[in-house]
Amino acid sequence: RVFGRNAAAVNEALRGAMAHLPVDINPRPPRRNSFEVSLVKEDGSTVELWSGIKKGPPRKLKFPQPETVVEALKSSLA
Repeated sequence: RVFGRNAAAVNEALRGAMAHLPVDINPRPPRRNSFEVSLVKEDGSTVELWSGIKKGPPRKLKFPQPETVVEALKSSLA
């Protein structure tokens, strides 16, 4: 549930920042106990916007603030 709640918050923040951007949650099976956000560009390349794999404990460090992901997205698209 924690992963779903955080994914929904990041999804909402990304859609609020860039409504035209499609957002897919778990297009592939996720890694166990991980939370990652990636940008797949039109040319097929992938840019990691957030990874909580090596963060924590505590567990809350594994999840980003939605604003952090939005800023990383904007800098990746600039």
